[in-house]
Amino acid sequence: MRRLIFGRACAALATALIPTTLTLAVVRATGSSGALGVVLAAELVPMLVLLPVAGVVADRFPAQRVVFAADLLRGAAQAAIGVELLRGPARVPELAALAAVTGAAVAFGTPAVRRLVAGVVEGADRLRANARLGVAEGLAQMAAPAAAGGLVLAAGPGWSSLLTAGLFAVSATTLGGLAPRGTAPSVERERFTAQLREGWRETRRHTWFLAMVAGHGVWHLAAGFLLTLGPVIAVRHLGGETAWVVIAQSGTAAMLIGAFGAGRLRVRRPLVAVAFGGAAYGLPLAAFGAAALAPSAAPLAVVAPAYFAAMLGLGVLNPLWETTLQRRIPQDALGRVGSFDALISFASRPLGMAVAAPVAAVTGTAAPLLVLAVLVAAANLAGLLLTDVRDDRVDPLGGPRRDDPAGGGDDRAVGRLVRDAD
Repeated sequence: MRRLIFGRACAALATALIPTTLTLAVVRATGSSGALGVVLAAELVPMLVLLPVAGVVADRFPAQRVVFAADLLRGAAQAAIGVELLRGPARVPELAALAAVTGAAVAFGTPAVRRLVAGVVEGADRLRANARLGVAEGLAQMAAPAAAGGLVLAAGPGWSSLLTAGLFAVSATTLGGLAPRGTAPSVERERFTAQLREGWRETRRHTWFLAMVAGHGVWHLAAGFLLTLGPVIAVRHLGGETAWVVIAQSGTAAMLIGAFGAGRLRVRRPLVAVAFGGAAYGLPLAAFGAAALAPSAAPLAVVAPAYFAAMLGLGVLNPLWETTLQRRIPQDALGRVGSFDALISFASRPLGMAVAAPVAAVTGTAAPLLVLAVLVAAANLAGLLLTDVRDDRVDPLGGPRRDDPAGGGDDRAVGRLVRDAD
């Protein structure tokens, strides 16, 4: 498990370095926000388009090989970007094409990683593994902007891209020592399109999954609004740029604490905890909205703790959610079902960021945040209406799951858990 976590931590750091490096490279070369938007969109669009296809690939081939290929492809794209930047000023068409390759590799790697974790780590250790992966990702997101910015200023963006390529190469090499169990690819008797349709049928069969993913999509959309409008409200009403830095840093710390603690919490009903973790994001939305209306009603001393509580909830949510998917979704469909989850998450937040400013120009900054606060709470707590969500129980001490109301668990995984408990 340590080898898996180290490799994925390297990949997470490399992934987190890319946006800052690309942003500084394009802005330094062109000074154009339009050019930057083209490059960033070139990475996002292939990622979204290819995710359903990537889910089929993750179920059709060994997850270890798919992740290995994705890491190598991302590393090659970043190495090419580094060479391009070292040769001279950045050229937008070349950077956009290489960014598209990176986005495609991210699409294929994302659902395969979920299957890889399910195959390498079994039983109660999965929650601890997912929690550690969450901590690694949080640390990467916190450290990467400063690291990339410092390297770009000291040596140039080309060297930052080459460092990123090296990290992807390291993450790829760690896969060689892993021994996944129970992750044999599905029998390839069906055509690719048939497997894609079968994956959608399997997804629809899990009503608890669809309900929870809908809630996650709403809070990702709301996060796009908050990350766009929040800094404006903080600067205007909460004390300036320092206030936003305090809020953002408190949220980062909270997410790390939540992810670290998730592996140690004895949660008997993980989906109930996931529902409340997602609903907690309504707290900072309401606080920021109130601050925009009346700063005295929601000062920094109110807004910062609200954001802290929300990010703490999300830090706990992510490992619990990943572990639940790996436990309840059959392994031979985990890539396809998980790809729909990733698609909603990857698409919703950029959409929120894109429409936040135009909506706020019409309604003001407070109204959309207050409306979204209600929607986030309602969409995430709505899952509690389902028996499949309320009655999903695990033994927090590491024993087998006592029931599967959705009927969607992996019987082989449950059998292994029973043997482990014995």
